[in-house]
Amino acid sequence: MRQRVMILLLLITSCKQAATEDATTEIQTPVSVINISRGPMQEYIELNATSTFLLKSYIKANATGYLQSTNIHLGQPVHRGQLLFTVKTKEAVSIGNAVNALDSSFKFSGTNSIKASVDGYITSLDHQPGDYVQDGEQLATISNNFVFLMNMPYELHNAVINHHTVDIVLPGGEKITGTISAAMPTVDSAAQTQSIIITMDGNKTIPENLVVKVNIPTISKTDVITLPKSTVLADETQTEFWVMKLMNDSTAVKVPVKKGIETKDRIEIISPVFSDNDKILITGNYGLEDTAKVKIINP
Repeated sequence: MRQRVMILLLLITSCKQAATEDATTEIQTPVSVINISRGPMQEYIELNATSTFLLKSYIKANATGYLQSTNIHLGQPVHRGQLLFTVKTKEAVSIGNAVNALDSSFKFSGTNSIKASVDGYITSLDHQPGDYVQDGEQLATISNNFVFLMNMPYELHNAVINHHTVDIVLPGGEKITGTISAAMPTVDSAAQTQSIIITMDGNKTIPENLVVKVNIPTISKTDVITLPKSTVLADETQTEFWVMKLMNDSTAVKVPVKKGIETKDRIEIISPVFSDNDKILITGNYGLEDTAKVKIINP
């Protein structure tokens, strides 16, 4: 009888221990952790800008006659002095062959050459070979002086003008460097925005009317403690902020923090001052209570 009682007690104790171990395992939240980063950080104003050609040069016929040849096509880059068109006057068409038949040494052609006056791109082409054109009639358009025009709220004037270079972010995320070259002397009366001219550094080919983002730094710091945005939690009113810090291999505690400047994916931590060895929860941290039991799933 006594042996049966002892066996029963052992079974009950084993079941309790197993239940306790299962309960302990169940409340451990799987998390991943990260260390702090140190380095420079900037806060930006993000404004839209549109690519455009400031100047358009109109190529016109220099005589009345027939367009004999066209040496360009739409979108083609051209340079100053390049031959674009040849025009044969109507008089040459009428009497040119007769004059040459009478005296071959005369070499009468009646053909006029039309050359590009500026460097740029052919953005319109209005005639093709064989067309009859009048003197002064438009044949093509050369667009040049490529820039980005940014409409800036005037209250940001000082912040923008004080920065000589800016980052231009193209659709797709590619970044190029731009230089603020001038500000238009007028302001839109309805929107109270001023147009800023930004020139592009480099020779990258970008189409006209492309809308891009311009990042203008407003605050710059050289050596700050930063964490990914997903590590910083907040209350419903967005007035209190904290992170979950790993105290040991299985316990995370709630640490209130004071935020500084923010970028798209990182936040400056002003206080407390974390050490480089501190481990901060980056996943599994949402909804955890202070001194929560956790299980690390990354090394």
